[in-house]
Amino acid sequence: MAFIVTLDEDKCEGCEECVDVCPVEVFEMEDDKSVPVNADECLGCESCVEVCEPGAITIEEI
Repeated sequence: MAFIVTLDEDKCEGCEECVDVCPVEVFEMEDDKSVPVNADECLGCESCVEVCEPGAITIEEI
């Protein structure tokens, strides 16, 4: 099973919550914004979606 991880940079507040909560280190911080640099490692657990208060992250199963 594979997933598409999308992050809306306009909504991202740079809180790093998604970076901290992701069990497989999908996200890294770049220029004070989160970036899904290892999206191919996503497990689809949606823990990042749950902690993202502005709703900047979406995960789709492909």
